[in-house]
Amino acid sequence: MQASKQWRMMGTFIDLWIDSDLDCEKIFINITDELLALNQCFSANQETSELMQLNHLAGVCPVAVSPALFSLISIGKQHSLAQPSHLNIAIGPLVKLWRIGFKQAKLPTPTEIFATLPLLNSEQIILDSQQQTVFLARKGMEIDLGALAKGYIADYLMAKLKKQCHSAMINLGGNFLAFGPNPKRENGKWYVGIQHPQKPRHQHLGILAIENQSVVTSGIYERFLMVDGKRYHHLLDSQTGFPFETRMASLTIVANQSLTCEIWTSRLFGLPISEALAVIEQHPELEGIIVDQENQVYLSSGLKSFYYPNR
Repeated sequence: MQASKQWRMMGTFIDLWIDSDLDCEKIFINITDELLALNQCFSANQETSELMQLNHLAGVCPVAVSPALFSLISIGKQHSLAQPSHLNIAIGPLVKLWRIGFKQAKLPTPTEIFATLPLLNSEQIILDSQQQTVFLARKGMEIDLGALAKGYIADYLMAKLKKQCHSAMINLGGNFLAFGPNPKRENGKWYVGIQHPQKPRHQHLGILAIENQSVVTSGIYERFLMVDGKRYHHLLDSQTGFPFETRMASLTIVANQSLTCEIWTSRLFGLPISEALAVIEQHPELEGIIVDQENQVYLSSGLKSFYYPNR
């Protein structure tokens, strides 16, 4: 039986499609419970979440956290400190200063930004793997897992669905993950559109054909703040406190795991395009598509036979 469901949660729409011999409604109920629990764990916008309880004790004491939260913070710290990397899970204070994508969005003053920069140091996230504790060494620090959590959640849910379904597809706010053949296509592949950065949603530069993979895109075209005719996108540089100055309009990563895609879109977005492509080529588990602000498309070598540009 094939069935689908949509949730409005985590500030986005979550779509799930499954093909299963089991009771699909029971599967959806279980997934709903999992989504609520994971949001309660990772949310940086819900004051009662486990992550926010940790943030509230910054500079006070180490906090024992759940295995899931400890694991994702550990992964996030590792990749925040790697080179090259524009990922920084300690960016929470800067995100809250700008609030781009929320009604409270504003252009901070240079003084506010300068005061925030010393708090954005992932090295000051102290992890104790024996005690499963996290200590934010400086008061005012905040972890924000928004660059990683959707990937972790998609992989976690798909691991459960693989035991219950012939095929499944999760689209978690544009974070796409598929398992098994697509019964609606003769070749069994799943087709994912690459958004045109300068056109309304669902107008694509091209289509990507995948199977048993995830596709995640970071871009500057949907969440932004306009002030005095100037556009400020939501992808913030923790070195300057301002949005990245970049030729990239979007970066799409394709990999087997959704968290892998999230990590590398965050690490590579904002780098020079040639450098980002070179890093992708160095990692056989990754493929990528970069669109620049003139709508030029750059493909990693392994994707060229799976990408179909719109003519």
